[in-house]
Order: sequence, then structure tokens, then C-alpha cells
Amino acid sequence: MVTGLTRSPQGAEQWVMNVCRNNVQPAIIPYWETVQIDERTIGVLTVPDSAPDKPYKAKRGSAWVTFVRVGSTCREATREEEQRLYQAAGVLRYDIKPVPGSTLEDLDQERLVQYFRLVRRQPESSHELREWERQLANIEVLVEEGARYSVTVGGLLLFGLNPNRFLPQAGITATAYPGQQKDYAVHDAEVIRGPIVPILTEDLAAANAGGVIDRAIEFVRRNMGSSVASDGGRRGRRPAYPPDTVREVVVNAIAHRDYSISVTDIELSLYQDRLEVISPGRLPNTVTVDKMRQGYRAARNELLKEVLRDYNYIEHRGMGIPYKVIAGMRAHNGTEPDLIADEDRFIVRLWKQGTGQNDSPPSESATDPSEGSDRDG
Repeated sequence: MVTGLTRSPQGAEQWVMNVCRNNVQPAIIPYWETVQIDERTIGVLTVPDSAPDKPYKAKRGSAWVTFVRVGSTCREATREEEQRLYQAAGVLRYDIKPVPGSTLEDLDQERLVQYFRLVRRQPESSHELREWERQLANIEVLVEEGARYSVTVGGLLLFGLNPNRFLPQAGITATAYPGQQKDYAVHDAEVIRGPIVPILTEDLAAANAGGVIDRAIEFVRRNMGSSVASDGGRRGRRPAYPPDTVREVVVNAIAHRDYSISVTDIELSLYQDRLEVISPGRLPNTVTVDKMRQGYRAARNELLKEVLRDYNYIEHRGMGIPYKVIAGMRAHNGTEPDLIADEDRFIVRLWKQGTGQNDSPPSESATDPSEGSDRDG
């Protein structure tokens, strides 16, 4: 029931402004106006969508508390939820957070030496321990903590000997299903673990010791099958998905996922009619699907982005989605990829030619065969 203001409009406005300034961090400046309804004066408060300022804290007694929305209710955020809110706002960089208990010995020295010598083209370092640690700290692979150095989250993901020892969420669960739904029966399955970047040859080609990206792309290549293509009057077969598009989707999932979510891998699934990649975490702050379609340079994990750019996995212009994914699929088979931003994950679906794309999206309630089973991932 709307009763109207019980104090003067000027007094109500002053009270509202004081609450917004003194009981919210950072302070907000709402727009205040009054309207008349049936001889009652109604105060109308409009709060701008100041996404870069989020998350906000509300004063409760002498404490400042962050609240999150759950359905139609609000509750106090857990430490992990609050951390993800700051990360989404770009205030906290999770990829340069130190990993407790990690040391230089947890990094693959061969990959690191190759990164400086072959990729960055820097002169050979003496690799005296302290100098080597300082050099790695300069590129945020290590971080100094008192008298010792720890490896950062990004350093372990990129160059770690066994990243999953510290980061169980690192890697990709890849599965090829025979039909259009998840099933216990699979054509192929692989839990892809290890460092992101590969061992290189002198000409910068990836050697047999591939990183997570190359192994995921190879999984797709050997399981995606082919489709019929027509070149003038001739018909032939080609890969079901264009290699550049597959590469872009895999790289984006690895580079931009939310690594603070520790309970799940990236999920890469090949079905009879589509390729689906699910990346944990909501889109970073200010990023929307519409912006991605137009080309948008924003990164959740700056260290990963910069190193993958050095390896030529990522381009400089931020146009991979509109050019390589959307235009790439249109040119390849005339289909439109699905880009879906959910509350806690981002989904990319590439469709095979002639599969009735988007007619009946896969059911999200379909039984996940990994639930209740002992299959890794």
C-alpha cells in the first residue's frame, strides 16, 4: 500500500541523501524526484547503474557488510562471493594472487627459459637464483612475500609443472558424445591437465609436449568429423568447424574464465550437432554479449592475456569474437554461434551445418552422467 511521504519532500530528500552518503560504501548519488498520486506525494529514487563502483557495502552497526541478491532476498556475501565481486569489478586481479606453499620449483624451467629466449627474444639470463626470481617477479609469475617468493595463480597456470596440485580447477574436461545430449556412452574423453603453454621448437612451432590449449584443439580436431562442402560444381568434405574458430573459442575460455571458482573445469563437449564450451564465471564487469559481438577488449586475467598474446594465441585488436567466431562460422557453413551469458558461466555453441541450429536448444535439465559417477572431472 502506497501511503505517501510522512515528512516534507525537502526533509525526505535530505534524509535519503544522507543515508546514501553515510551508510553505503562507496557513496552513491541517486536522482530524487516527487510525483503526485491521488493527492499523495510519492518520493521516487533512481539509482544509477554504476557498475565500475560495485560491489557496494552497507553499514550494519559499526561494521560494513557486502550483501548479494539471492532470488528475491538479500544475504551477507561469503568471502569467496565477495572476492569474485571485486574481481568482476576489476578491483582485484586473481591471476597475480600468490599461491600459498608454491615455490620456483613448481614451475617448468624449460618452458620459462623458452619463453624468454624464443618468445620474448631476451638475452640469456645468468639464472643465478635471486636474479632469476627477480626476473620472474617482474613479469608477475612470482610475487615476493617477505623473505621468499611464491608463484602467482597465472604463473602456475601458464608454466606450472603440475598446476592442479594447487589449483584443482585448472584444465579442461573434454568429451565427445555420439548424440545431442550428455550420455554415459562417449566416443572419446580426456581430462586435459598441465601448463597452458607448450614446449616450442626453434621455429616457434609447438612440439610434442603441447600445452592445454593445443591438446584441447587436437581433441576437437580428432572428434569433430567433417561436413559436405561445395566448391562450384564439385563437392567435397571439410572439417565440421573452422580451425581458427575452434582455436579462438578454446583460447578465450582459458584466458578469460574465472579461476576463483575452484569446483569446476572448463567443459568442452562435442555433440552430434554442435561444439559447446562452458567457461566458469560470469562475464567480467562492463562486458556484455552485445559488446563482444562488436569487438571488445577487456580481460579478467591480464597476465594470462599478455603471455598468450606473446605466443600469438591472442590478437591485439580484441576482434576474435566478431571476426573469427561469428564471421568465421557464417563463412564456413552459414550458422550463427550462440553466445550465452549465464549468472555463473559463459557458453559458446558452434553448430554443424544442417543440424537445425537453435530450433531446440539442449535441455539444461538433462542428466549429467558425471553426477554420481567416479569419472574424473
